[in-house]
Amino acid sequence: MSSTRNRRPQPSSTSNQTPLLQRRLKTKPALIIFTILLLGNLLWFIAWLIPNNGQEIGSDEQVAAVDGDVITRQEWMIAMEERYGKETLQNLVNESVMEKAADKYKIKVSEKEIDLELALMRSAQDKFDTALQNLSAEQLKQKIRSGLILDKVLTKDVVIKEDSVKKYYEENKALYNTETSYRTNFIEVDSKKAAEEALSELKNGSDFSVLAREISIDSASASLGGDIGFLTEKQGNIDPAILKAAKALSANEVSKAFKLDNGHYGIVQVQEVIEGQSFTYDDVKEHIERELALEQLQQSITPEAFWSEFKATWYYGEAKK
Repeated sequence: MSSTRNRRPQPSSTSNQTPLLQRRLKTKPALIIFTILLLGNLLWFIAWLIPNNGQEIGSDEQVAAVDGDVITRQEWMIAMEERYGKETLQNLVNESVMEKAADKYKIKVSEKEIDLELALMRSAQDKFDTALQNLSAEQLKQKIRSGLILDKVLTKDVVIKEDSVKKYYEENKALYNTETSYRTNFIEVDSKKAAEEALSELKNGSDFSVLAREISIDSASASLGGDIGFLTEKQGNIDPAILKAAKALSANEVSKAFKLDNGHYGIVQVQEVIEGQSFTYDDVKEHIERELALEQLQQSITPEAFWSEFKATWYYGEAKK
């Protein structure tokens, strides 16, 4: 949830409206997701760290060593809990609180609403927008669901005139015509020979994301297993050769090696293709009503504001305010 909300754009030129509209999409619900995005994956990672062979978490099992100095599993787990444990638990509590709020206030969130928010987020995100990376579609949908429940609870008593909704839609129709997007993995190497060798490894069964982490010289995407998010036709912050290669592929296909503008070579893999959509006024009416209602709130309200109402407690002591 964004900490502040921009005023609804007034009729003006397209160039003046575009930055504001992009910010709106990225802050609703992308900013909530940005703050908690990696927590779900971290929870899974922490769970994965727990040995399944009967070994106790607090054991002295060696997991690493540096110049003879041993790092034990216990030290590893403690560091993980200290760095990520509080945020991960807070995320879980917030999701549970929002589900309780949905029950109490009879809030419904449909798959159609979630798909709309997801489509709008995909059409607005930038090349390395981490709000959409490292989560599966289902994980991301759950995050969006929690955000929608919160927004609906906060705006359930706010009345927005239909004239305002129609005016907003007419002024911003382009916002609700999304382009086809390609969720893409990318490997960059410094020569055609290196690219051909990488393709050979992929043909022999190597995993694209693992190989990207090992050999890609594009550090930003390599750390994410090559994931560069959802690419669209109008993106201006990406090498055109990458988009051209992605557009020629179906889901799960890998491209041939191609030359980049910087003289290096690239390979892409398309994870999924999301076809572009045009949303009618009826499709987005409730979405716009909610956006305009949220703008009328005097301050930003987070799920933590509902903890006391639903008697939420946690490991870290007093319920978060």
